[in-house]
Parts: sequence; C-alpha cells; structure tokens
Amino acid sequence: MTRSAGRKSIFITGAASGIGRATAHKFAKEGWFVGAFDVNAEGLAALAAELGAANIFTRTLDVTDRADYGAAIAAFSAETGGTLDVLFNNAGIGRGGPFADQPWEDVLAVVNVNFIGVMNGIHLALPLLKATPNALCFTTSSSSATYGMANIAVYSATKHAVKGLTEALAIEFKAYGVRAADTLPGLIDTPILPDAAKANAPADGMFRLTQPSEVADAVWAAYTTDKIHWYVPPEIFDLDKMATLSPELTRDQMAVTAGFIASAE
Repeated sequence: MTRSAGRKSIFITGAASGIGRATAHKFAKEGWFVGAFDVNAEGLAALAAELGAANIFTRTLDVTDRADYGAAIAAFSAETGGTLDVLFNNAGIGRGGPFADQPWEDVLAVVNVNFIGVMNGIHLALPLLKATPNALCFTTSSSSATYGMANIAVYSATKHAVKGLTEALAIEFKAYGVRAADTLPGLIDTPILPDAAKANAPADGMFRLTQPSEVADAVWAAYTTDKIHWYVPPEIFDLDKMATLSPELTRDQMAVTAGFIASAE
C-alpha cells in the first residue's frame, strides 16, 4: 500500500514557509496526503514534525532544475500510486528595485524561479494530473499581475506570465479533464514581503496585510469549483477591472502614488 493510503494528494512547492506552509496545514487538516517541497530543508523538517510522518512526504527541490523536479515528481508519484489531485506551484522569490539598477543575475533568478519553475512543474506533473479525476493545476500569481508595478517590474512580469499561462491551460487542459486556476494575492504576511511593506500596509482595503491562511483557504475552495482567478483579498479584483478598463488612468495614478512624475523641460 502507498503512503497516501487512498487519500487525495497535493504537491506543494515553496512549502517550508508562508503560503505553502499554511496550505500544507490546511490540506493535512482536511485529511489529504501532502507533498512538501522547498530549498529550505530545515523548514521542511519542522513542517513534517508538525503534520506527522504519516501525513506528509518532504523533499528538497530546486524548481529551476528540471532533472531535480522530475525526480521529485517521480518520488511523490511512488507514494500516491501515480495520481495527483492538486499541483500547487507556489515557490517564488522577490527581488525588487528600479529595473535600470537591478543586477542581471537578480533578473534571471526571478524569471527562473517564478516562471520557468512553474512551467517545469506543470509540464512534468501533467501525466499525474491527467491520471487523476477532477485534478487541479493551481499556481500562485500576484496582485502585481493585474497591472505592471514599478520597482518590482520583473517580478510583476513573471506573475503576468503565470496568469496568462493559467488562462491558456484552463482551455487546453479541458481535453484531459484537468482544471487550471491561480491566486492573485495582495500583501501577504510572508518572508518574501519586505518588513517595510508590512509596517506601512494600510489597515483596510485591497492592500491590507493578509495572512497566508487566507490564501490557503482559496486553494482549498478552488478544488471544489471551476473558478480560474482567486483574488486575496477579493478587492484585488477591483484593481484588475480598473487596469483593464483604463490602463492609462491606472498608470498615471500609480505614478503619482509611487512618486514617478516626469519633469517637463
């Protein structure tokens, strides 16, 4: 008998902290078998101790390394009998600053983890998803995928790419009976969010500081519906609508807010 023992299973990248960790707790509590993957071995060990060895499979994983990712998929497949109910592409990094000043190494690192890593996971896990009725391919996008955001331009671009990929695959994967969806979180209280951003977050509104458990709840809800985009908090959808209906107005408002005002000479 496999370790999953007939339970539904979820494969989570970036599981050692933040949204991934909260999601692991949520699904384990609901009786699922959790696959937790991250570059942070200590964080994974702590998570395994919290959830119990019978409920979790952990392995270090560099999502940018396709061979390593394939090995991780194979190892988890052996624990579930070749099925996978939810693939949660959550691993991501954030390195900001003005685009003109960013080291090229940082630019490539963000692209490789946030987008190439996501494509690695989906491409490699698709056979398992196709073998599992009602499977879901779920990915962490960002509120910065509603409109390109200054000082995190490359991060924002990768999240736009994730959103577009999700929408396209939501169509393509219908042929396999597999769903695709994503979450577009605002300011989430995780290690990836700078302390200054946490300290300056408003008390309410779309960019209030939100707990990772709220995103975990969205992942859980996504499994039972056909909804594609999950905004956390829901008000992020207002920004998406505004950016679509009036991108120029959105640009100008963001420029004023962020202090990007062109001088006339």
